[in-house]
Amino acid sequence: MNKTIRRAAVFTLLLVLSLLIRATWVQFYDGRALADDKNNRRNAIEQYANPLGNIIVAGDAITGSTQTKGSDLRYKRTYTDGSLYAAVTGYSSQVFGATQLEGIYRNLLDGTDDQLKNPLDTVTGKRSDPGDVVTTIDPAVQKAAYEALGDKKGGAVAIDPTTGRILAAVSTPSYDPSLLSSGDSAAWKRLTKDADKPMTNRALRQPLPPGSTFKLVVAAAALEDGLYPDVDTRTDSPNPYTLPNTTTVLKNESASAPCANAPIRVALQYSCNNVFAKMAVDLGQDKLRAMAEKFGFNDTSQDVPVRAYPSVYPPDMDKSSTALTGIGQYDVTATPLQMAMVSAALANGGKLVSPHMVAQTSDAGGNVVRNYDDPTETKEIVSPSTAGQLRSAMRTVVEEGTGTNARIPGATVGGKTGTAQHGENNSKTPYAWFTSYAKSDSNGKEVAVAVMVEQSDAARSEVSGNGLAAPVARAMMQAALKG
Repeated sequence: MNKTIRRAAVFTLLLVLSLLIRATWVQFYDGRALADDKNNRRNAIEQYANPLGNIIVAGDAITGSTQTKGSDLRYKRTYTDGSLYAAVTGYSSQVFGATQLEGIYRNLLDGTDDQLKNPLDTVTGKRSDPGDVVTTIDPAVQKAAYEALGDKKGGAVAIDPTTGRILAAVSTPSYDPSLLSSGDSAAWKRLTKDADKPMTNRALRQPLPPGSTFKLVVAAAALEDGLYPDVDTRTDSPNPYTLPNTTTVLKNESASAPCANAPIRVALQYSCNNVFAKMAVDLGQDKLRAMAEKFGFNDTSQDVPVRAYPSVYPPDMDKSSTALTGIGQYDVTATPLQMAMVSAALANGGKLVSPHMVAQTSDAGGNVVRNYDDPTETKEIVSPSTAGQLRSAMRTVVEEGTGTNARIPGATVGGKTGTAQHGENNSKTPYAWFTSYAKSDSNGKEVAVAVMVEQSDAARSEVSGNGLAAPVARAMMQAALKG
């Protein structure tokens, strides 16, 4: 064969091979990436070509789908009581994507989840009928929290301590996810620019200083460590208490409260800062951090299944900073979910059942795809003795102390108030907290709650956990305990 022809043939063959390799690469690698690209319009067209599956609360769908007009996206998402449930559902938008349960279960809700496919669908690539997400939310508790928070800026969570089911997750101010379904850019701009941040999930995703509610964690550490044998033993707590290596005197809310060397029960009843600051120093930051982490602090993978922002107990502190963590200040932060988990563990004999707000997912025929209720992970946080003593002390707080607004006739209620400083030298309005548990005397139902009020119309002097947060908790507990 002519040498020139042979070279041309080899070159041509190499070109063909290169084209085949490139075509294969595009089809099996770049093709997958292009298909998954969020800017690929075909994905949105396919996702909204049919009605989506639904998110279910107490047997009723709180979502739906409606046909559009004049769009290549045939259906759009609708919401029933959208503002009430926004902290649970998130949104599903033709333009802005999907968040929270809508985002986590997107494939199940649009029928592309492999768990929905039968063997024939797997072979043919046929799209399955969409599935549903069944939540643990109790609509009565959700509504009670939403209405009690009203125009306050805050968040609230209720948990069944025996099962870990999240009965309510509320954030205010809220927003209607329906406004975003069709990709209304004006609505998106208005919501994202709003100074009150209505799209922030304050129940799960905005950790703030928990103030004196954190004293429950400090007390748990002291009892478990043996620093004090019980909640009625007098502590070594001078009043006034000067922060170590400083000249700063830590004040109590009430100068007349019997806080000098007060037992844990009395210190919780009157929320004595001197007792818990000194206790934090005596225990040391390592022991406090270990106890906080047992309750769930510093957990960067807390999924319920929405990923909660981690609540934080800080590292590498001096003694004066450690003292401030003892009263839930310095760099300690917590979400309402986290503080509800603290009360839930104490209410459940020291055992924390993994909190979750999805009971199960199901296919179009109602068959269970995955059950999240059973089994659930349970961890022993503190001993039954420690849990029982702290429940008793929390009852004293509600019956005789700073948490009287949480009393419920016909129920055993225990709680802890918190008023966390905000701003340099406490120059801004404090955060009001309340965490509690309740058990019905008649039907045995139980619930644990936490409420955080970030901002309200109340005068600064009237901001307190008992004044602002406890009434919200009471409304939630009453709704949860009804037979």
